[in-house]
Amino acid sequence: MAFHSRTLLFLLALPALAQTRFAHFESRALATDLKGGYQVVVTDVNKDGKPDLVALASGMTELLWFEAPNWERHVLATGLKRMINTWPLDTDKDGIPEFLVAHAFENEAARSVGIVSLLTHGADVRQPWTVREIDRLTTSHRLRTANGLFINAPLTGASAVAPEYKDHAPLVAYHPGDWHRQLITDADEGVVHGIFIHDWNRDGRDDVLTASFRGIHVNLARPDGTWTREKIADGDPAPWPKSGSSDIAVGFLKGERFLAAIEAWHGNQVAIYRQKKGAWQRTVIDDTLTDGHTVFTADLNGDGKQEVVAGFRGGKRGVYIYYEENGRWIRQILSEGEVSAAACVVADLNRDRKPDIACIGAATQNLVLYTQK
Repeated sequence: MAFHSRTLLFLLALPALAQTRFAHFESRALATDLKGGYQVVVTDVNKDGKPDLVALASGMTELLWFEAPNWERHVLATGLKRMINTWPLDTDKDGIPEFLVAHAFENEAARSVGIVSLLTHGADVRQPWTVREIDRLTTSHRLRTANGLFINAPLTGASAVAPEYKDHAPLVAYHPGDWHRQLITDADEGVVHGIFIHDWNRDGRDDVLTASFRGIHVNLARPDGTWTREKIADGDPAPWPKSGSSDIAVGFLKGERFLAAIEAWHGNQVAIYRQKKGAWQRTVIDDTLTDGHTVFTADLNGDGKQEVVAGFRGGKRGVYIYYEENGRWIRQILSEGEVSAAACVVADLNRDRKPDIACIGAATQNLVLYTQK
């Protein structure tokens, strides 16, 4: 599908968050020693009905979880070097999720073993879980779930070399139980940094969106277990390897679907895609980020329109919120300097019926909880 670039369109943040569209967010550091903080996941680890936080730090060998509501710290698993991603799924239907974790990761494919391991709990979920290797796939990088399967999106192909990374990167799935690797597609090229799970064609099945040097694509799940691939947009039109997209999320503005993206790879731009006359038109709403690394959408104030939240690891290091108003996207600051946001999640973490945000920092080595007051 075609897209059109538009000029930068955003308003600068107001000086204080309390004066902006949203209620005041208060921050609380849950940890300050997470070397190489990279990913935070929200899930109920202990089957008590409360959302817990799982924190993955690439410079540590322990995968941690923080138990709600007091955020007591526990070790989920040990002995995992160079972790890069994890994701939960209750495969045995006992109410407690199992986890896949990708570790032994390096950006350089020739040095990246790409181990994928399954974590299972014992009688006490607060004690370290059992680790079982199920696969090795070079640069295994992003883990998610779709249609009861675990999805694994390696960063690059096995022959990729910086800075061009010219190779086809596989997208694969694992069926819980036999854990056989199924190839979804190997059509993506260059760096595939972000994936997003969403029922794109509204047929009741999860589809997998990917963001790579070749742009944004969707892999549509068929009833027979096979997949088809469609292009959505080219992403940043700059020449390879500065082209394409890096991280993506689907959002809604009172029923209208849109895409939010960080572009290009680890880029400085927050881009919005809205469909007009069958084409996804690209609008850059901010180009001031340094090392952008996470983006998601959420209705933070209950008005039926989802906001965009983007986190970045470099420069001022922080998290920005963008909300749409009369066709314009207005930026406000959630945080600057406190967390070099490698990843963020949103959920009602204190059970007050208002969305909260948790972010994990890379250089800042912290896990920070932002709660609405």
